Amino acid sequence: MSRYIIRFAKEGYMKYTSHLDMLRLFQRAFKRCDITMAHSQGFNPHPKMGFAQPLSLGYTAADEILEFETVEDFLPVDIKNAVSEIMPQGLIIKACSRLTDNVKSLAAIVDEAEYTVVFPVKANSADYAKILSDYLTQDSIKAYKRQKKTKKMVEVDIRSKIRNIQLIEGENLTLKLVLDCGSTSNLSPEQVISSLMEFANLGIERYDVEVERTKISFDRKLHI
Repeated sequence: MSRYIIRFAKEGYMKYTSHLDMLRLFQRAFKRCDITMAHSQGFNPHPKMGFAQPLSLGYTAADEILEFETVEDFLPVDIKNAVSEIMPQGLIIKACSRLTDNVKSLAAIVDEAEYTVVFPVKANSADYAKILSDYLTQDSIKAYKRQKKTKKMVEVDIRSKIRNIQLIEGENLTLKLVLDCGSTSNLSPEQVISSLMEFANLGIERYDVEVERTKISFDRKLHI
């Protein structure tokens, strides 16, 4: 058995492809490339593959990570070249490498994620540096989250999960978010976006806001 990771970008209309459909897309791609996946044991075996962190529907991404395990050994460059040839438009394979670190899964050690968020308002239409400073200096920042079991929306304090927010130069209001991400502590950019839009009284629709995940980080240094 051999373990690998693929790094890829997700652009254009591919942002409307769900997490599960992305898994199916890669499974079919590996099959077409004659790359036999290793499978789990038990009554319901499934391919040993998964994303370091699932990406929300509607987000583009600059550097996503897929880990997978194969029955046979391949050269990483051969996997990259073969899979690249059959990927749909908007999904760009950037690199493939072996996963040699002794970790059970990358998903278990994800720690942080960075996002670029572009709001459809002119960057010079208000003092957004002051607004952002006031937003971050609040003792608590309230947002709403849907409970998994009851499906009810409950108010939560997200301030401790926001690691940093900074303005990025651009024609429109553009922010870089650095947020908790992973199984230990996780914050959806949606909660930050909604609370910030209300705080700044932006008066825009959420569907006009563009979000790209630019980086995923881990709680330990990895050779990937």
